[in-house]
Amino acid sequence: MTPADLTRTVVRAVRCAVEDGELPADAAVPARVVVERSRPGGVGEYATPVAFQVAKAAGRAPGEVARVLAGRLGGEAGIARVEVTGAGFLNFVLEERSSVDVVRDVLRLVAGFPTADPLPAGELRAAVVGRAVGRIVRSQGSADAGPPPNVAPVARRDGDVVARFGGDAAVWAMLCVPAHETPSFGDALLVQDESSEFFRVRYAHARAVALVRNARLLGFGPQLVPAPHGDGAPLLRVLADHSLVLEAAAHHRAPERLARHLVELADALLDFQYRVLPKGDEKPSAAHRARLALAEAAGTVLAGGLALLGIHAPDCL
Repeated sequence: MTPADLTRTVVRAVRCAVEDGELPADAAVPARVVVERSRPGGVGEYATPVAFQVAKAAGRAPGEVARVLAGRLGGEAGIARVEVTGAGFLNFVLEERSSVDVVRDVLRLVAGFPTADPLPAGELRAAVVGRAVGRIVRSQGSADAGPPPNVAPVARRDGDVVARFGGDAAVWAMLCVPAHETPSFGDALLVQDESSEFFRVRYAHARAVALVRNARLLGFGPQLVPAPHGDGAPLLRVLADHSLVLEAAAHHRAPERLARHLVELADALLDFQYRVLPKGDEKPSAAHRARLALAEAAGTVLAGGLALLGIHAPDCL
């Protein structure tokens, strides 16, 4: 079960609990529930406050609703454990998925994402945000982006940000903060080292391309086979969350959620890159091929995510 599957499974559990009389017939069955990574110090891997949402219409305490749902969800395939905490939060641990399953799912998700297109005419930031929202929403299978978010314009004092920073850097600055906040522009956008989040995201993509290219020179390529247990776990964790992040970014019309996720993915890939290629006299093995497939998938996701934002992903930096 993917994290995005979990959101649909929770909705189905609420619907079935109402249909079977475990919850009142007038209880609200949400079209979508919020499922997010558990915060540091929290319980499990993922959590949702859906019981509070349902309890209000059901006339029940959130904890009672949460226990009903936990009873149903505990038997779902792919869910290893469900626990109720606090006044009614549902917390989940999903069954471990192989690296092959994670990579296949994420590559299937990003297939067909658009390429970055030219900057739009008109009021610059409103157009940039609107087009990014539209691309993200369409990536989730919907043609309706909904009402445009309230967009704060680029401050007049910043002048022609495209001319000063370049189109890609300017778009990043406009989208990495919530639409209602005024974006910040500064010389850090031009920095070409890992102190810059914008640089790290594009550099990580370029490193993934370079790893595949260098592996070819060593006589091997990526192979989608299970990686050694625990190998690349932080990177796999971020990749597994990609579908959940896109779903939330589309629902909230919030491109900044995708931008933050790409930074997290880039950092995980840059940490992982040193394990991918053989060192010294080491011969390429199945583990190297599996790691290379994982790095290549991460690079593909970075390129696809940047394209949704309207930013190019160069192969070299």
